[in-house]
Amino acid sequence: MDAYSSKITKLVSELSSLPGIGAKSAQRLAFHILNMPPEQVKKLTDTIMDARTTVHYCKECWNLTDSELCPICADPRRDKTTIMVVETPRDLAAYEKTGKYKGVYHVLHGAISPMLGIGPSDIRLKELMTRLQGDVHEVIVATNFTLEGETTATYIGKLVKPTGIRVTRIASGVPVGGDLEYTDEVTLMRAVEGRVDL
Repeated sequence: MDAYSSKITKLVSELSSLPGIGAKSAQRLAFHILNMPPEQVKKLTDTIMDARTTVHYCKECWNLTDSELCPICADPRRDKTTIMVVETPRDLAAYEKTGKYKGVYHVLHGAISPMLGIGPSDIRLKELMTRLQGDVHEVIVATNFTLEGETTATYIGKLVKPTGIRVTRIASGVPVGGDLEYTDEVTLMRAVEGRVDL
């Protein structure tokens, strides 16, 4: 027998389906939402729906944005000759927190993983190669130090080297098996500064 009504149980279930939200956290969130004033709940749901319907991919780097270009690509002060390749928008955000990297990004939205059936054509590699036809001097590969991230980095190196563009890999100051999103800013900056040619 459930301790709560079906609507509360459903709310807890939906919240617990979010990444990083376990059953107890979902229960806390559900009760918090139920105790919020109705206008605050409406504002929250409207904000979620607005983001879901208006946020899309930047036409240049594939970051998430609500404009044609993300704020980074639209910033004329950014060095467009250096492109850092990351797996997810969260990884991009982690590097932006350092405040030190002044180039632009390319978001792959994944990594090559034969075990999961994800091949080179399933991530944004074709779009990266199109960007390299412009004035680009360096590609910094900043994929995670996992088997999938290493496989992707090696593949990118093989694709980019024949173009004559310098290809570097972030230094392994980032822990092996770690996700960039959870790595502190100092470690991320050391990794960028200590990058090596692929």
